[in-house]
Amino acid sequence: MRSPVGWLSLALCLHGLKSDLIFRIPRPFSVFSNYSCIFPFVYDDIVYYSCVSVRSDYAWCSIDEMFQGRWRYCTAKDPPSCTFPFLYRNKYFFKCTKEGYVLSRSWCSLTRDYNKDGKWKQCSPYHL
Repeated sequence: MRSPVGWLSLALCLHGLKSDLIFRIPRPFSVFSNYSCIFPFVYDDIVYYSCVSVRSDYAWCSIDEMFQGRWRYCTAKDPPSCTFPFLYRNKYFFKCTKEGYVLSRSWCSLTRDYNKDGKWKQCSPYHL
């Protein structure tokens, strides 16, 4: 296929097949884009503290504490929130801390008790 017409025909054919395949695959759930993500949420008996890509090519979150089929795609505005105060090594923290982080960066717990749950995220450098 040296001619551009041949390549164009092939591309259109493949594009048509792809469109047909996508059209026939049903969406597994409805999308609720105007709702806020709920963290943590439970999906398939697993607790999630941030957006996930389970059974999806894109990160999503539940809009219910116990997933009930209501979800939406995540955006940059959807990271989980820090929980304050949180307990870490028998001390309560009321803001992000650098304590215990090897790279001397600020972090916070996603739950009230980091010692028990071990769920955390890095804080923005502008918050500490």
